[in-house]
Amino acid sequence: MIELTYRFGVSEGARFVTPMGMTTPHVSVLGFDIEGARVSGVAAPNCGQMLAMGVADAEEIAIRVRFAPNGTAYPEQMFYPTDSRYTRSAAALAGETRGLAEAAGGGAAGMQAIVAHVAGLFEYGHPEERFYEGQDELPQLCSLAQGSCVDINAYLIAALRAAGYDAGYIYGVFVPEEKKTWAVDGHCWVVTRHDGLFQEWDIAHFLKMGTRDIRPGLNPKPGVRLPMAHSMGWTVPVLGITDFKLMGLPLHLVDGGVQDFPDMRLSLTGYDDLAAGS
Repeated sequence: MIELTYRFGVSEGARFVTPMGMTTPHVSVLGFDIEGARVSGVAAPNCGQMLAMGVADAEEIAIRVRFAPNGTAYPEQMFYPTDSRYTRSAAALAGETRGLAEAAGGGAAGMQAIVAHVAGLFEYGHPEERFYEGQDELPQLCSLAQGSCVDINAYLIAALRAAGYDAGYIYGVFVPEEKKTWAVDGHCWVVTRHDGLFQEWDIAHFLKMGTRDIRPGLNPKPGVRLPMAHSMGWTVPVLGITDFKLMGLPLHLVDGGVQDFPDMRLSLTGYDDLAAGS
């Protein structure tokens, strides 16, 4: 059995929200349950996804998502951008990336040129202030910036879409080969669709491996991935959430917004079964 489990402490009555997993060509969601809470569902209609909302009636919450190797197609909705400050491209960014693609001859070569250009703009890191903070759109970068996988992929998707390529954003969990049974936090990656071919991109992993020679593939660094949700710029009307950056790991609902659970533990069973099917 392949099962991803989140555990975190709560106070009674605390509310939280979490994605329930997604099916891709590489993995299928088989089941989802929450222990320690009363659960209902809420929708983010702008990106076509449901979330589980829990109200704690215990001191610890356990969320379990069961998967199987292999799946069907990527959700069509992930290739349609939300109208969000995390997905809009500044005019300068759009003009630049269209020019890059055209100079490379368009098609797959143009897409690779954009990926290589974006990789050259970043060094991997978690800055206190993101390059797009306070902006209503993703600005053009003209010098090296520090960014996490979230930041890099937001820029990559905006660049690709501005040049006319289909691109989608997935957030989930990456469990590296050296861990197998646990992970520290979430991870995200990009999927492109061109001429009927789907390709996955993970610039951040290449940068962490010390190279900017970016190639498509799910796991340049050996490991497995558990996809939980797609798209950026979530609006959840029932919860009063508007244009929220992303949903991936469980989040604590508090007055005025959401917070991470600082003591969350992520564990995985069935690593070898999932790796064998990837």
